[in-house]
Amino acid sequence: MKNTILYILCFSFFGTFAQKTVSETSRIASLEMKSAERQMNLVVNPNTQNYDVTYHKLEFTVDPAIYFITGQVTTTYTALENMSSITFDMANELTVTSVTKDGIPLTLFSESGNNELIITLTSPQQIGTSATVKINYSGVPPVNGFASFAAQTHNGTPVLWTLSEPYGARDWWPCKQDLNDKVSSIDVYITAPLQYTSVSNGLEVTQVTTGNSKTTHFHHGYAIPAYLIAIAVTNYQIFTQQAGISPNNFPIVNYLYPENYTTNVSLLAETLPIMNLFETLFETYPFHNEKYGHAQFGWGGGMEHTTVSFMGDFNRSLIAHELAHQWFGDKITCGTWKDIWLNEGFATYLASLVIENFDGQAAFIADKTNMINEITSSTGGAVYLTDTEATSVNRIFSWRLTYNKGAMVLNMLRFKLGDVKFFQALKSYLADPALAYGYAITANLKSHLEAADNGNSLTEFFNDWIYKQGYPIYTITAQNLTGGQVKFVVNQTQSNTSVSYFEMPVPVRVFGVGGQQIDLVLNNTTNGQIFIENVPFAVTGVQFDPKKDIISKSSTATLVTSDFNFDQSIQIYPNPSSNVLSIDLSEGIEIESATFYTVLGQKIMETTLQRTWDISSFASGIHFLSVKTNKGTKQFKFIKE
Repeated sequence: MKNTILYILCFSFFGTFAQKTVSETSRIASLEMKSAERQMNLVVNPNTQNYDVTYHKLEFTVDPAIYFITGQVTTTYTALENMSSITFDMANELTVTSVTKDGIPLTLFSESGNNELIITLTSPQQIGTSATVKINYSGVPPVNGFASFAAQTHNGTPVLWTLSEPYGARDWWPCKQDLNDKVSSIDVYITAPLQYTSVSNGLEVTQVTTGNSKTTHFHHGYAIPAYLIAIAVTNYQIFTQQAGISPNNFPIVNYLYPENYTTNVSLLAETLPIMNLFETLFETYPFHNEKYGHAQFGWGGGMEHTTVSFMGDFNRSLIAHELAHQWFGDKITCGTWKDIWLNEGFATYLASLVIENFDGQAAFIADKTNMINEITSSTGGAVYLTDTEATSVNRIFSWRLTYNKGAMVLNMLRFKLGDVKFFQALKSYLADPALAYGYAITANLKSHLEAADNGNSLTEFFNDWIYKQGYPIYTITAQNLTGGQVKFVVNQTQSNTSVSYFEMPVPVRVFGVGGQQIDLVLNNTTNGQIFIENVPFAVTGVQFDPKKDIISKSSTATLVTSDFNFDQSIQIYPNPSSNVLSIDLSEGIEIESATFYTVLGQKIMETTLQRTWDISSFASGIHFLSVKTNKGTKQFKFIKE
């Protein structure tokens, strides 16, 4: 779930690369936040939690020229506890005229004045039993935020559309809207004036004409939450494409305004290669037994209604973002608003994968650079929301944190695990029967990533990069040693005190004469950590994170010729040594601390003030000693016999 906002916000292209422009995406994000603001004051209704919806038959009569709806909603549900009444979310502005339960009229129903419809049952319903309630209603839906129900015009022609995320479904039909109950299947019947074309989720089954009206029936046989159910009606011109990897072929049905049909048909050519990419990277389109499609509507963004995304325009980035949601957001939906990054971070990153695969590495690096710059424009902020933040529209739909930081955290997981393990984890996540066509929280994704990484724990990573705030600032020095080796020292500060140290593989690139270069990865876990790497040439330069794979700001990598300006004033002895190692200091030099490392950069021992050390317990072989004095720091290489 994300809002319209994010979709658009996601991207706009400029120049020769399809990069997301900050100004356009920020503008869209702002619009989406505003659009959701008046809807988000609703907390999950505790009065609707005693039943599970299994089926809806939704029958709507509308005219896009008139802001009004008449409907009959038939709901089959199962009692989760003994029930004497059933409550639906429904706007106060709608009026119910009749209710039946299993075909028997009920007379005791009322609108609470708190956007609820409360229906009293004639006899208690026992836990585990199922029943069907039919509600007839009509009214003028309230105008909230972006208008969850809108009747406008395009080129002088009336158009009606709905946009229910996050809590707008109740504005136009009695429902249960939360993040814990998906409806197993729905049938949608839209009756509208004959000259118009109607759109909804799933496959169109029939069109029946009666006088001057036409009823169009759609069936959707996959689990769906209330906020992803949508309708639209206007004089659409239909353009159909064929997609999918055989034998799972399916249509992409596009509902377009006639006045810009030709232009949009050209833009929609982008959909097919994007669909192919996502199916190749992840799995078959999740709703391939039905359709995918787009319906043009009058909002400046997009909304990923299941099987039919509503689109304000058809730029490639928006197409990619909304299509990505069919996997991440529609098939598997975030289980709480605190986990919204599972929808929006994924959709943002998948649109970046389109840039990587279609435009090349330079464009992909530029896109990640833009995201990193946005993320580090402020020193705080976590991907995962607190309870308080989860009630704020601005925070839920934060372009900086939910979209960009969420996307870059996925990129860092990909970098840390490698492509094979990362994409296998996402395939496993999408195929998990406990999550597929249901809900997921952040811990569910973490489990699949750990399983793909041979059971290695990602707790430290998730704590640092998802649950806590900020980012690291690295200071890295490199120094040529003898024998084709280069020593790296990695130091780090943090932008926010919530993280004591960001553990992360750190990419560096070293350069030599004649254009020689090698990319290295330093698996950094502690401050001041030393790495000795084999490099087959003398290093003349070093670069931090050349491909922009991790979040950081103002980080530096420097080649040094010597890490102490008084080499002859400080020496260790004996070298080699089997038991004791000592240091000789010239006058005026005072030792502050000493740290011993293995040849692999693992810390063995750390002391302060000492000038003699017992190294008898060290393993035989090469070791390193970093000595900090009042005049500076010097590193030594010694052999333990």
